[in-house]
Amino acid sequence: MVRRAGGAADVITIVAAGLAELPHFSRLFDLYRQFYGAASDLPAAHAFLAERLARQDSVLLGAMREGMLMGFVQLYPVPNSLSGGQLMILNDLFVDPAARGAGIARRLMQAAQDHAQAAGVTRLELSTQHTNRTAQRLYEALGWRQDGEFRYYVLELPTTR
Repeated sequence: MVRRAGGAADVITIVAAGLAELPHFSRLFDLYRQFYGAASDLPAAHAFLAERLARQDSVLLGAMREGMLMGFVQLYPVPNSLSGGQLMILNDLFVDPAARGAGIARRLMQAAQDHAQAAGVTRLELSTQHTNRTAQRLYEALGWRQDGEFRYYVLELPTTR
């Protein structure tokens, strides 16, 4: 999928990640992990994304401008028990700090929605930190709403690796 937006001097191209783009996505994915408090580990970021691509268990879309990856969004398709169909979890959204304020996150969110609709998915879900007001304002401006029916719980399990 390729989608262009912006003027001639500011063309953003939305691309689906492949092996050729993996180094660019890995760099930004490592920055994303650091944003949420993880230590920098570029090899681990690369391995994680390479496994996602190999297993085809996620969709990774990126915003390119002048050959540089400016941001990405990662979607995970999952079965939806209630509808009998499929939903997608928009798990990761990140824009390079140097590229923020240019509407790239908004374009990535639209690309995620377009991809999900083209795949026949009728529901997208996401979660974000309670303190991430910037992201919350974007989601709400795009028509996303907080779920009033279900609560989100987490149980951390000991690692076995």
